Amino acid sequence: MSNSDSRDGISPLQRALEQRILVIDGAMGSMIQTYALQDKDYRGERFADFPAELKGNNDLLCLTRPDIVRDIHRAYLDAGADIIETNTFNATRIAQGDYQLESIAAEINLAGARLAREIVDQYNAADPDKARFVAGVLGPTPRTASLSPDVNDPAARNIDFDQLCDDYYDAVDALVTGGVDLLLVETVFDTLNAKAAIFAIKKYFDDRQQATLPIAISVTFPDMSGRLLSGQTPTAFWHSIAHAEPLLIGVNCGRRFKEIRPFVEELARAADCYFSGHFNAGLPNAFGEYDETPEDMFDDLRDFAERGLLNAVGGCCGTTPAHIAAIARAAEGAAPRQRPTPTPSCHGRSTSHAASPVTVHRQVAVSRRSTSPHAIGRTPPSFFASAVRDAPAKKGATARGASPRASSWTRPVS
Repeated sequence: MSNSDSRDGISPLQRALEQRILVIDGAMGSMIQTYALQDKDYRGERFADFPAELKGNNDLLCLTRPDIVRDIHRAYLDAGADIIETNTFNATRIAQGDYQLESIAAEINLAGARLAREIVDQYNAADPDKARFVAGVLGPTPRTASLSPDVNDPAARNIDFDQLCDDYYDAVDALVTGGVDLLLVETVFDTLNAKAAIFAIKKYFDDRQQATLPIAISVTFPDMSGRLLSGQTPTAFWHSIAHAEPLLIGVNCGRRFKEIRPFVEELARAADCYFSGHFNAGLPNAFGEYDETPEDMFDDLRDFAERGLLNAVGGCCGTTPAHIAAIARAAEGAAPRQRPTPTPSCHGRSTSHAASPVTVHRQVAVSRRSTSPHAIGRTPPSFFASAVRDAPAKKGATARGASPRASSWTRPVS
């Protein structure tokens, strides 16, 4: 079932999110490890003489061992998954550069999308009463645009916004061509990287004058501070990406659910869209294995689901089809989260939360259509200072008056 098929302006994916808590699949890497593949298995015939080592390049298996990828997709669907993620977490030129395979990144994305589409279509045809969907995964890349790779040089960067945008644009092109139902910006640890992915998605569909596919954004909290690696709290992160108008916002990876639950709940309270979580089976132990059993995850997530906080739930690192089956049982019968009822704002757009001063900066900057190539992402700090200084004064309009996002995405003037 394609997400473009809709009745009354509501897509099948949105209709499903309204009706039940959808189940997201589990870890691809953990399942691949069970095959005990060697370097030659990753190479296949095509890369038999490639000069670099390819062991560990799981995304490459979309080309060299598609049978394994198909089998893993089937295993998760059999366990009860409703959303299958493409095996493209590292299918960017940046990430594939670690294996000297930058030139085939788009090909991997296309193959990954087609494999997932093929298997999901088979299951939908066999059981048309239960819609299943393909999420095209856009991983964070192994580089960060906000942080320095050199502790002795805080200003140093090994990637910039332009490079990220271009890389994500090509990945989006291949994933959409391959037939995905939604685009999942996953494991966000740097908000600026996520903004690059969002910009690339919006630009891709704007260039083609098409309505964008649904966007899902999933952030990760790597420690107990409750902040992203780039420093934002859950609420601050939401206000930073709300302009993308995601269909789903959520949390994945990081630490065990019990440890990050307060941060997950804060993000759920801040967001006015559907909410998701696909969590790790704990943290790796000394042997690199994950200790949380399927029943552990069932106990944790059953309570969370029954509280009405979820629209989609699944597994991340260390999870297997057994974990997904337990998570599916935890979600079964629980009512999906109802999207918060927004309250009117003084800017004519509804919002369920007050905006921060940073939100005002974003709105003014977008409305002025900065001549910078990527508007907010590349606007110098001096512009924001003047934007706030020049904005018309309104009583009580500092932190409570503005909508948390611009009225719609505007393509910057180049």
